[in-house]
Amino acid sequence: MLRLDEVVKHYRVGDGEIVRAVDSVCLSVGAGELVALYGPSGSGKTTLLMLVAGLLTPDSGSVTVNGREVSTLSARERAHYRRSELGFIRQSLDLIPGVRADDNAALKLLASTGRRDAQRRVAPLLERLGLNGRAQQRAEQLSMGERQRVMIARALSTGPSLVLADEPTGSLDTDRGREVLGLLAEVCHERDVGVLLVTHDPRAAAFADHVHALRDGRLVEYKPDRAHAPFDAE
Repeated sequence: MLRLDEVVKHYRVGDGEIVRAVDSVCLSVGAGELVALYGPSGSGKTTLLMLVAGLLTPDSGSVTVNGREVSTLSARERAHYRRSELGFIRQSLDLIPGVRADDNAALKLLASTGRRDAQRRVAPLLERLGLNGRAQQRAEQLSMGERQRVMIARALSTGPSLVLADEPTGSLDTDRGREVLGLLAEVCHERDVGVLLVTHDPRAAAFADHVHALRDGRLVEYKPDRAHAPFDAE
């Protein structure tokens, strides 16, 4: 599914200083796996996600998704890849104000189909995520946890094989964060969707199939902070 082989991305800043944002990273995510990648701000997590999304090109190494090297795709192919084959869940809950939950969830589908068909296609996802009775509520009428579940539905709406989750619980309290991570893990396992979740919250490890850490652009051994032990995945 997703494979990174010796991926390097460096930047030159200021008076020639080299920032090793991603430095010889090897990583894989299989179908139905949730892989958690931990690291503090500035560790290279966002750069790594942008490389996987085809928004940046590695200096060396390869990023392959379903056997295709992302950096070799044309601009049109990369746009199709991001729209149809890749889901993205961000920390920022960028729902459109005044728009219903089902229409917000169906936003990616509207590029290729009509509104009614898009609503029909996201309805089972919203139901699975516990939002069936909230589908017609406007974005501002939803709780923070409900808004993040709408974002999960949007990410999965096109039937992607891979989802990138960038600090998806950063705006949520502990209980809502556990709820959202549990649902994300369950739904993606059910649908054989691979998930690469980047976070600085060690409690997410309870929901991951594999756990890695990124520091100064390099993968290092993950060592949980005992003061913030993972919550139980019930």
